[in-house]
Amino acid sequence: MLRRLALSFAVLAFPLAAASQEPQPLAVPIEPVADAGTLQPIYRAHGMAMHGAPKYAPDFTHFDYVNPDAPKGGEMRIGAQGTFDSFNAYIARGTPVSPGGDTLLVASADEPFTKYCLICETLEWPADRSWVIFHIHPEARWHDGTPITPEDVIFSLDILKAEGQPFFRFYYGSVQNAEKTGPRSVRFNFSEENNPELPLIAGQLPILPKHYWEERDFARTTLEPPLTSGPYRIVDWEPGRYVVRERVPDYWGKDLPVNRGQDNFDRIRTVFFRDATVIRQALKAGELDYRNENQAKAWATDYDIPVVRNGFLKKVEFPHLRPTGMQAFIINTRRPIFQDKRVREALGLAFDFEWTNPALFFGQYDRNYSFFGNSELASRDLPEGRELEILETYRHRLPDEVFERSFTVPETDGTGWPRGNLMQALELLRKAGWEIDDAGVLRNVETGQPFVFEMLLVSPDFERIVLPFARNLSRLGIDMKLRLVDRSQYINRLRSKDFDMFSGGWGQSSSPGNEQRSYWSSAAAEQPGSRNFAGIADPVIDELIELVIQAPDREELVVRTRALDRVLLWGHYIIPAWHLRTDRILYWDKFSYPEAVPEDGTSTSYWWFDARKAQELAVAVPSKRRGDFAQNGEAGFDWRKLLGLSFLVLIGTAAWLSYRIGAKKRDERVAVIEP
Repeated sequence: MLRRLALSFAVLAFPLAAASQEPQPLAVPIEPVADAGTLQPIYRAHGMAMHGAPKYAPDFTHFDYVNPDAPKGGEMRIGAQGTFDSFNAYIARGTPVSPGGDTLLVASADEPFTKYCLICETLEWPADRSWVIFHIHPEARWHDGTPITPEDVIFSLDILKAEGQPFFRFYYGSVQNAEKTGPRSVRFNFSEENNPELPLIAGQLPILPKHYWEERDFARTTLEPPLTSGPYRIVDWEPGRYVVRERVPDYWGKDLPVNRGQDNFDRIRTVFFRDATVIRQALKAGELDYRNENQAKAWATDYDIPVVRNGFLKKVEFPHLRPTGMQAFIINTRRPIFQDKRVREALGLAFDFEWTNPALFFGQYDRNYSFFGNSELASRDLPEGRELEILETYRHRLPDEVFERSFTVPETDGTGWPRGNLMQALELLRKAGWEIDDAGVLRNVETGQPFVFEMLLVSPDFERIVLPFARNLSRLGIDMKLRLVDRSQYINRLRSKDFDMFSGGWGQSSSPGNEQRSYWSSAAAEQPGSRNFAGIADPVIDELIELVIQAPDREELVVRTRALDRVLLWGHYIIPAWHLRTDRILYWDKFSYPEAVPEDGTSTSYWWFDARKAQELAVAVPSKRRGDFAQNGEAGFDWRKLLGLSFLVLIGTAAWLSYRIGAKKRDERVAVIEP
């Protein structure tokens, strides 16, 4: 019903997926055995939860947030900004498109961190989770029909840790090895104790076909789509232009409970554009079907057009309850000018969100205040109880503010002239050894070095956002230069940490764990390709990360994560930006989706092509006139004719101006020659 509302400008109030199934009891031990000298039960089950028990029973038929009877068929066309030059997404080279593929386990979208068997049929683990065995589904196949084997799993772990992106070495660093334990069974052994997340992490491992990659150089980029498993395969592409995925009709896992009601389109075509403005025009012209809009200005102003007002092109906000993570201006503390925390705090005082939000974002965003925002994991007020107990252990190594002040982001009156904040910033800079000279330039007192740095950008749309920030910094005598680069150069500079500041961020799940090492640890700070962009290297943070990873239950995970969050915030490694608690979606009205939205938000994986709607849309707005109707709402209007006429007028005007200029010069020459 919601999908047929004509007033598509309105924000629709979607119900979040209800917990229609009670959480299941922990798996029944299959046998008590002595493991590593300790008598403990061994569990076998269809899935595993990080804490507690899975929501879905062993005999479940589908997830609550999908339509198990969704029809298959149709095509979805999506636009992507950027380019690509490889299908090898596992290495730190090139600008890749992921080829897709199955993993041993797959997550549900309505639980914090629970995974169910996909490639595996069942899994086993001891009470201390010191190892896990996956029993591979007997029907699991690669797209060439070859069975997926334990040898494939072992090969995948070894090659990803040896030659894959640095992330894999960090994420799977505690996986000691994998070994074959049966014709269809593989065991992961862990070198780290008290890390209940490790079996789930092992289940996330991308599984690669050994027989395919043994004949190829894994460390090189490639434009040959690799052999995979999964519901789709790449069937057509042009580098930097488009990729077409086609549903595999005989995909071995199509009827598994974790897949029912999902992956419903016959074809998914992704078209690449250099500029987001062109993507929006292609959407409005009917060349694309779907867009997740990421710009507040565009959402507010670019879609006031007839096809949206008439409900043909839907404009809908889908709510979600996933953690918003941290989008921010990230400061590279490896640079000498940023190594003093007072300097970093001063830079944050120059960002005026209260002016930026209404002036540039139409009031759509909320300010970030936590690395784990929009969740119970975010720190708040002063530390107390168990969180305070944890932090007290490090009191002598933490700033007093952690215990005495609640972290808040700077606020202004929204007028665009944050004089009070700039005065505070100037005082911090003076204490850090910086003074403004007679020419208005901020210089280091000892070296005379001017305070100059570069903001790295990949999108010209972001210039309008950072220029007001640069203006405020100039009032402090700071010269922030903008450097706009193409996407390939941008990715390479981030990988090598060759930047001063950029706008980026870290996503977070409801159950943080091993990935935090790649984000904040000292070991990751100097590792090329890691996501420790800020260069954080603090032993206290290292220890807090390990506490988070080793949390024995949900309650302890929450308080430990809050402690980590609080210490990160008081380090002033970033300038917090903004977040949104909805997904802004535009789509032509030829698709349907389940009414209930899971906590993680909607996904086109759950959508399907609706033949009846598509027919109605084709009658109301024929595809050959869709672009005309989108822009003007007038039948028979041809914008191509208008462009042609405009071009002729432009040529005529240029010819007339050329003639007049030439005549004027002739007159001037005559005047000089004549006596």
